[in-house]
Amino acid sequence: MRVAISGMTAKSPGTEEKARAVTAILIAGPTASGKSALALALAERLSGTVVNADSMQIYRDLRVLTARPSAEEEARAPHRLYGHVDAAEPYSVARWLDEVRPVLSGLGEAGRVAIVAGGTGLYFKALTEGLSQVPEIDPQVRAHWRQKGAELTAEMLHRELAARDPVMAGRLRPSDTQRLVRALEVIEATGRSLAEWQGDRTPPLVEPSNALKLVLSPQRDWLHERIVRRFRQMAEKGGMEEAARLVARDLDPSLPAMKAIGLRELAAASAGDLDLEEAVERASIETRRYAKRQQTFYRGQFPDWPRADPSQGMDDMLTSSLVKLTH
Repeated sequence: MRVAISGMTAKSPGTEEKARAVTAILIAGPTASGKSALALALAERLSGTVVNADSMQIYRDLRVLTARPSAEEEARAPHRLYGHVDAAEPYSVARWLDEVRPVLSGLGEAGRVAIVAGGTGLYFKALTEGLSQVPEIDPQVRAHWRQKGAELTAEMLHRELAARDPVMAGRLRPSDTQRLVRALEVIEATGRSLAEWQGDRTPPLVEPSNALKLVLSPQRDWLHERIVRRFRQMAEKGGMEEAARLVARDLDPSLPAMKAIGLRELAAASAGDLDLEEAVERASIETRRYAKRQQTFYRGQFPDWPRADPSQGMDDMLTSSLVKLTH
């Protein structure tokens, strides 16, 4: 089968000739599973452009700690929406959609395949399903609930939400402070449940039927070992200094960038307040938990996306992925 990808073609052996036009290749997966490497390999093979779908790799302050593609990797193929936002700025899926829209349009006009890669599942859902159009929240209301989010426990916030918006309270984990605060500010500012707003969605930027989709699904032991090794490499290659610089800015701790996994641990190690091995161990544990949540999300939200095991090696994974993507 021959698959037309924005003017390019890819072959899978032993199949009859057939062409299918697609608008994007979408690669999701847990942290440290090799998404960026696969996306780069495909971009080189297909003369494509890698587009970021990771909510932390958008920050310019966090190249090392988020394992953002290096300058050398970015030179091998075009990369878009990486490291373009200051850590002092909040960022949202709505802003990402606003920024990715012209990127995808421009790539389509240029005849280049967009290879969208990242670990933020909500970005992929918004891209392929649209986004609820919640109006701008009054800054005073937002500031009020951010303050409450810092003062109250997650359980207390959940009880408050249950009294005001039982539907959203039933959908959210009682420990998810960020989303609880979001639901509370929406119900107060708009008088409508976030669940109602989520029912009114914008059209998707990428029709699922026109996208080639893939989820990297590694073996647990392989992923855990890779996470520990990667954090140790981060510490040795500037991660401690990067963490120290960002913490020294004394930004609002509720900002998304300040919640980067390993930030506090490596900053503490840089200051001599924490043993490096202990910092790596703590950060690795948090990363494993995060990866587990990501994998749970993909199983629940993307059950029909083809899977690929990255532990088989890049050459085999590239071949396997091309076959999966083109069927």
